[in-house]
Amino acid sequence: MRPDEYVICADEKTQLQALGRRHPTLPARPGQACRVEFEYERNGTLAYLAGWDVHHANLFDRIEATTGIDPFGRLVKQVMTVEPYASARTVYWVVDNGSSHAGKTSIRRMQESWPNARLVHLPVHASWLNQIEL
Repeated sequence: MRPDEYVICADEKTQLQALGRRHPTLPARPGQACRVEFEYERNGTLAYLAGWDVHHANLFDRIEATTGIDPFGRLVKQVMTVEPYASARTVYWVVDNGSSHAGKTSIRRMQESWPNARLVHLPVHASWLNQIEL
């Protein structure tokens, strides 16, 4: 691999519970530990999307209301618009076969938007090969 090439492993975690404390946490005081309320409120679910530069230990992440083509596209834009990725010779994106980035259409969409990006799909049922899973 050349110095001007990068590998980003990406994935998304769906339906994370967004919980909030019912009462504020009270800070520690002399002779008393901080107090954290155990009751919480449910605030729906969210999706977590992340990209991991496996050779340079850079993490890019974001919270979205849902997964899909557009949220994944926003993660890609978040990475591809900053250096060194914006001017890299090639940025390889390693992904599973999730619906947000599956098939030849996703490969074409990626290259049309980002000419220096290459979408690489892992074999089906082999997401454990993706470093972001670790």
